[in-house]
Amino acid sequence: MNPQFNRDGLEAALQESGVSYVFLGRELGARPKDRSCYAEGKARYDLIAQSALFQEGLDRIALGVATHRVALLCAEKDPLICHRAILVCRQLAVRGIDAHHILETGQIETHEQALTRLLTELKLPDRDLFRDREEIVEDAYRRRAERIAYSEHLPLPTESESEDWS
Repeated sequence: MNPQFNRDGLEAALQESGVSYVFLGRELGARPKDRSCYAEGKARYDLIAQSALFQEGLDRIALGVATHRVALLCAEKDPLICHRAILVCRQLAVRGIDAHHILETGQIETHEQALTRLLTELKLPDRDLFRDREEIVEDAYRRRAERIAYSEHLPLPTESESEDWS
């Protein structure tokens, strides 16, 4: 999609600027090779999050943030339509690692702010009589994952289709 950001070109450009590049697509990618992470041909973020390989990727991030400033790169203009926010940053938060998203405008959004925005987009309350916030947040993550997860049977949505998801 964005050839200027392919692995080899990006790594070379970053290296010229004194920035290290570590590819973790195998560990933290949205299309794992492990068939147990799929149901009926669709990637399941809950299953990916439980996989040993994904946990190894999170371990690498946890080690990296202890001594470096780490950036996870994404081609999406809105983090709420990217697995890095809905899958990876969610699991980093479980480990107590704060994530910040750079929006299309250049503004910085905390992961908690992104989560609040997701609840608003999905028209979910922060709390209700029957569910606590944790259950509502779980529902929001599940709904968004269902919409954006890779499917072997469906084409990926276009940018204009993904802009009005709720």
